[in-house]
Amino acid sequence: MDIVVASNNTKKRHEIQAILGALGIELVAAEATISVEVVEDANSFAGNAKKKAEAFAKANGKPALADDSGLCVDILNGEPGIYSARFAGEDASDQDNNSKLLAELSGQTDRNAHFICALHLAFPDNNDSLTAEGCVNGFILPQASGSSGFGYDPLFFSPELGKVFAEATPEEKASVSHRGRALRLLAEKLQADGIV
Repeated sequence: MDIVVASNNTKKRHEIQAILGALGIELVAAEATISVEVVEDANSFAGNAKKKAEAFAKANGKPALADDSGLCVDILNGEPGIYSARFAGEDASDQDNNSKLLAELSGQTDRNAHFICALHLAFPDNNDSLTAEGCVNGFILPQASGSSGFGYDPLFFSPELGKVFAEATPEEKASVSHRGRALRLLAEKLQADGIV
């Protein structure tokens, strides 16, 4: 079964491939398809994932999987949330976003945070879809550590792993991460529905 991944983030795609590939699913990169520009203006991770998945499924005539995920910091009322990728501006780098987050948390002792991942798998020929959501709790360190991962991984400490995501191997991260949990749930649904 071929599934279009509605994301240009190659690191994110590797995480998806590692779990769904085991089911015999072949992922088709967004740049190898009819790409569509989707304005992510929904007010939730699930809403943005739905918009992207449906647009790519319709454009390509294939099932399409979209992920919308981000970091929510308790003391910042859930920010950066759905604006995680553009927290420091539309063309912000991971470093820009991390620097802004550290500035916002300067002097704060409550640094509790969680990552959320919403997945939406849309099918082109009907209104059926599958959704899954994963969450992982942790806290934000006062300075970056590690060199793996992407996004806020150098700042997000996972008590379950005893390290920041950027210090974890891809397998370690996937075992507890928001995306790993959402993907395993989606895999269970795909199998339960007899799709794979």
